[in-house]
Amino acid sequence: MYYLRLARGYRTLDLARWTLTAAAAAVVAAFLLRALGRALSEPAGASLPRLLWCLPPLAAVAWFAAVAARAVPAQQPERITGLTAAGAGPRRIRLLVGGEIAAACTLGGAATLLVFLILRNDIAGPELAADLGMGVPLPAAAPVVLLAALPLVAGVSAACAIRFPDALPGRPAEPAADHAFAPLRLALPIGLTLVGLALELYGLRPGAAVDGKPVDLPAGLGATSTAVLIGWALAATGIALLTAPLLAVAGRLLPLGRPAPLRLLAGRGLTAQARGLGSPLAVLALAVALVLTAARHWTGTPGTAEPLPVVEGVLIVGCAGAAVVARLLELRAARRPVTDDLLRLGTPPGLLTGAAALRTVAAGTVLLVTGGATAILAAYALG
Repeated sequence: MYYLRLARGYRTLDLARWTLTAAAAAVVAAFLLRALGRALSEPAGASLPRLLWCLPPLAAVAWFAAVAARAVPAQQPERITGLTAAGAGPRRIRLLVGGEIAAACTLGGAATLLVFLILRNDIAGPELAADLGMGVPLPAAAPVVLLAALPLVAGVSAACAIRFPDALPGRPAEPAADHAFAPLRLALPIGLTLVGLALELYGLRPGAAVDGKPVDLPAGLGATSTAVLIGWALAATGIALLTAPLLAVAGRLLPLGRPAPLRLLAGRGLTAQARGLGSPLAVLALAVALVLTAARHWTGTPGTAEPLPVVEGVLIVGCAGAAVVARLLELRAARRPVTDDLLRLGTPPGLLTGAAALRTVAAGTVLLVTGGATAILAAYALG
C-alpha cells in the first residue's frame, strides 16, 4: 500500500527512474530466461557460460539502481522529512527505497516472464525454439527462482547506497571534506596503470605469440595472450581510479592566473564535484571504450558479431549513462542552496549557466582522455 501511495506522488524524474529500472530489468530477465531455455534444450554443462553472460547486465542494473537511489534524499528532501517525522529511521528508509527499486525490477521481470510463457505456447517460430526450450517441460520453480535474483540484487544495492548523515533533514552535517587527493591515494591507481601498461607491452613484444597459451575471448573477439589481457585489465582499472583526481586537477587548472568569475566558479564547482562524478564517469568511459573496441573489431572482421553481446553492450552503456545523469541531478540538488545564495546576492543567471557549461567541457575533456586511453589499450590488446 505504501508503494501505491508513493506512486501517486511521483514526479517526472521519479517516473523516469522507475520506468528505466523496470525496462532494464525486463531486458536482463530476457537474458536469464534465454539461458534457462537453452539449458532445457541442450546438454548439461553448456548453460554455465550463458549464465555468466548475464552477470554484466545484472551488475549494470544494480549499479544504476544504487546511483539512482542515492540521489533520492537530495532530490526528494520533503519525502525523507515526512518519513523521518513519521518515525522511520535510516534502516526503514533504506528498506522502503530498496523495496521501491525491487518492485520496479519485479514488474519488469514479470512482464518478460509473461512474454516468455506466451511464446512457449507454440507461438514462436523454429528459430526461437532453442532459446525458449520448447518441447521440454518447464519446472515451475526454475524461472521464479532465477528471476528472483534480479530484484534482490537491485534492491540490496539501492538500500546500501543511500547515505544518511549528510542527507537527512534534522541531522548534523558532516564537516566538509578536503577535496585534495592524498599522494598515497594516488599511488595505487598510478601504480596499477604503469604495471598494466608494462605488462601489456611485454605481451605485445615481438615473438610473444609463441609464449604461453592464448586466451580465447568471448563474443567473437578473437584471442589474446594472458599477459596482454591481465595488463589491460590492470591499466583500465588504474585509469578508472584516476578519473576523479583528474577531474579535481582540471578544476584547479581552470582558475589559474587571474581568473574571471566564470572560470573561478567553474573551477571551484568542478573541484568540489570531482569525487561524486569520478565513479559514474569512470564506469561510463570504460563501458563506451569496450563497446567501441568491440564494434571496431566486428567491423574489421565481418561475420563475428553476435546479437547477445550487442544488446548487452547497449544495455550496459545505457545504464552507465543513466547513472551519470542521476549523479548529476544529485549534485545539482546538493548545490541548490549555494546557487540560491549566489542569485540572491545578484549573480547574473547567465554567469551560472556559463560556469556549468565550462565545467561540462572540462569534465568531457577528462572523459575523452580516460576513455580514449582505455579504448586504445583495448584495441592493441585485440590486435
